[in-house]
Order: sequence, then C-alpha cells, then structure tokens
Amino acid sequence: MKGGYILALRSKLMITAGTLMGIVSQLMGGFTSDLKTLIILMSADFITGIIVAGIFKRSDKSESGALESKAGFKGITRKCMILVFVLCAHRLDIAAGTSCIRSAVIAAYIVNEMVSLIENAGLMGLPVPEILKKAIEALRNNSK
Repeated sequence: MKGGYILALRSKLMITAGTLMGIVSQLMGGFTSDLKTLIILMSADFITGIIVAGIFKRSDKSESGALESKAGFKGITRKCMILVFVLCAHRLDIAAGTSCIRSAVIAAYIVNEMVSLIENAGLMGLPVPEILKKAIEALRNNSK
C-alpha cells in the first residue's frame, strides 16, 4: 500500500512539474533550439562553477575561492533573471509584431554563458579549442 502511494505522489509531481515547465516554456516563446541551447549552457556554467569552487578552490565569486552557499544562490538568481529577460523579450516581440528581439536576447546570453564556461575552463587549467573561440566570436557578432 505504501509503495502505491509513493508512486501516485511521484506521478502527480511529475505531471505538475511537466505542466508548469510547458506553461513557462510557452510564455517564453516555446522550447526552441536556441532556448534549449541557452538552458544547457546555463546548466553547464553553473555546474562548472561548482567544480571550480568545490574541487579547484579557485572561484572568483568567494573570498576563499571555495564553495559558498551565498555565491551559489546568487548564481541561481542570475540564471533565473536571464530567463525573465527572455520572457520579456518574447512579449516585446509580440507587442512589436516582430520575431527578432527574443532571438537577439538569447544569442547575447548564449555568448555570455560561453564566455563564462571558457573562464571556468581556464580556472581549471584547460586549454580552449580555437574553433570554439571562433564560434563564440561569430555569435557575438550576430547578437550585435
């Protein structure tokens, strides 16, 4: 009996989470490839930031360079704010009858996340492939 209750609760949570994500996605103009890319890069940046602080102790977000919950919370808050800007840009597109504002905002934040990932890689002592640098520069030019 207890296992059935847990499965039912889990199913309800999954349905609720999926519904909420679908609504949020639609408010931001749909779960398009550029939005997926941004979310993947935001996640990768956050995870590599945790690695830089937790393993390498070289984070520039805390005085000691180590993990700090306040810095992590600020990072999550910033990532959420990026998504708010995407939502606002989509609504501006609708109001203006265009489809370029959201794309430009997403492209700009993709470049920003890539730069941050490269910084994290540098703090880990990893070299950055030249092709990646060129791709970022092309994205940077497109977002302008």
